[in-house]
Amino acid sequence: MSRRLVNVTLDNLDDLPRRCRRCVFWELDPVTGERAQQAGDPGLEKEAWVSATLLEWGSCGKICYVDGVPAGFVLYAPPLYVPRAVAFPTSPVSADAVLLMTAHIVPEFSGGGLGRMMIQGVAKDLTRRGVRAIEAFGDLKWEQPGCVLPAEYLLAVGFKTVRPHLRYPRLRLELKTAVSWREDVEVALERLLGSMSPERALRPV
Repeated sequence: MSRRLVNVTLDNLDDLPRRCRRCVFWELDPVTGERAQQAGDPGLEKEAWVSATLLEWGSCGKICYVDGVPAGFVLYAPPLYVPRAVAFPTSPVSADAVLLMTAHIVPEFSGGGLGRMMIQGVAKDLTRRGVRAIEAFGDLKWEQPGCVLPAEYLLAVGFKTVRPHLRYPRLRLELKTAVSWREDVEVALERLLGSMSPERALRPV
């Protein structure tokens, strides 16, 4: 079984699950997002957001493929690019952090460690780009897949709570911690991904 992580681009955006491909929960503020839904094609807004973020900031997501099949994805960006972030009771995101917006594993691929692999890939990417931390809003009452990640999952992959809340705590992963386990992650990823070339480009310089 081959696994590989590639950056989200306009060319592979359609490999996101259809519901996620058309979702603009994070990319637009609540009012604009509602208008986009009423207009009937929020997918165009999603594409415009990815295009602008790629041009202005760079890589803002990764897709995980298992034997060539899209198995999961993760999206992330500085809070300036994520209008919905200010609507959370535990905002704002710290100025030195990038916001982990959302992630999803296709059900038939769940339980195989892909979520941890994707977070490690994001951490390596952002460490190389000089980012100090990743933050995310977790859902303590998560029951089914949605736009906000379960807090339990974030805690399981190394995040720590920095602002508690009964429903939506803000959590943080220090990338200096990621650097300290960088070599272990490198070895693990090499074993996991074998000869897959896209992730090899993420080796620390």
